[in-house]
Amino acid sequence: MANSAQARKRARQAVKQSQHNASLRSELRTAIKKVTKAIEAGDKAAAQAVFQASTSVVDSIADKKIVHKNKAARHKSRLSAAIKAMA
Repeated sequence: MANSAQARKRARQAVKQSQHNASLRSELRTAIKKVTKAIEAGDKAAAQAVFQASTSVVDSIADKKIVHKNKAARHKSRLSAAIKAMA
């Protein structure tokens, strides 16, 4: 348990910040799932549109260092390749 007032405050802030980060990670996963569903549906134009919207979400979360920039790039690359591979 935190002993000083400063340590107690930092503990409170850490809880609040971790909840916020969890929310952003959830938003990232949701954006990726939306693109995956659009790809599975088979509509290339719709998948491309959803991918464009999701790209900005993924990039903004990577900029905030919630996930590493390479992880964000990897997700975008794989989703883009899947869209290009559609018939």
